[in-house]
Amino acid sequence: MKDLAGRVAVVTGGASGIGRAMAERFAAESMRVVVADVEEPPLDETVRSIRDAGGEAVAMVCDVSAWPSVEALRDACNDAYGPADVLCNNAGVAATGPVSELSIKSWEWCLGVNLWGVIHGCRAFLGAMIERGSGHIVNTASVLGHITSAGIGPYNVSKHGVVALSETLHAEMLADQTGVGVTCLCPGLVSTNILDSERNRPESLRDHPGVVGTWDSDAVAGSAESEMRSAIRDLYAQALVPSAVADMVVRAIRAGDLWLFTDRDFDAAIAARHRDIEDRRTPGSAASLGSALLGDR
Repeated sequence: MKDLAGRVAVVTGGASGIGRAMAERFAAESMRVVVADVEEPPLDETVRSIRDAGGEAVAMVCDVSAWPSVEALRDACNDAYGPADVLCNNAGVAATGPVSELSIKSWEWCLGVNLWGVIHGCRAFLGAMIERGSGHIVNTASVLGHITSAGIGPYNVSKHGVVALSETLHAEMLADQTGVGVTCLCPGLVSTNILDSERNRPESLRDHPGVVGTWDSDAVAGSAESEMRSAIRDLYAQALVPSAVADMVVRAIRAGDLWLFTDRDFDAAIAARHRDIEDRRTPGSAASLGSALLGDR
């Protein structure tokens, strides 16, 4: 898809971070943008900002983990602008803690948004793209869809699932010559507020205070764990800006690229995992999230 002007884009998780940057970038390409998010105030502010800059956009409150909400998003897009040409399944959250201690609620929350949100988006929008013989789907995975890190199991599982779904979808679209492209966006460190995604956890899936499953709930102030998490927050604050990722996404859509990695910082870790698999070798240890992010820095 070379020419984006006049086309319709839908972006979930569009009120902040990479999602907002993609929505703004699409609007700058003269696309009409449906911005979806569960956080209404920043969602409305994002759309106002796009309109103030001369872009065309509408806001839609959407919980991607709920199929009726994504159906409503599709219908709102059709009513406002017509069928989507580009869909960015981008909404994401993070639950942390050992698998042995994580609550079912944390698993349901993280998989509901990160994996089922992508499944719902594809189910809702893909059919119309195939019928028209044109379209592009961008699924936001992560480098943690290609490697794993101890202490963040639900996120690992969800992002590996998004990678597998994207590969499957790409193979099917290619085999059937549908004209629909697929990009699997695999960000490394990007300056977003993913570490604070607990703010959007539904009340029905919240754990009691102190229960493992949130970024900061299981770290004691002044401990080594707390210091490590503080260092990771500093890394995120200084990381690649979302607008740079949005530029990469536009290029990937135009080129029809399946894989989009935002940096090469994790190439060695990904290659090492592949070698272990090829050699049928059991890894001696698995890095924690902190050591994975901080080890070579």
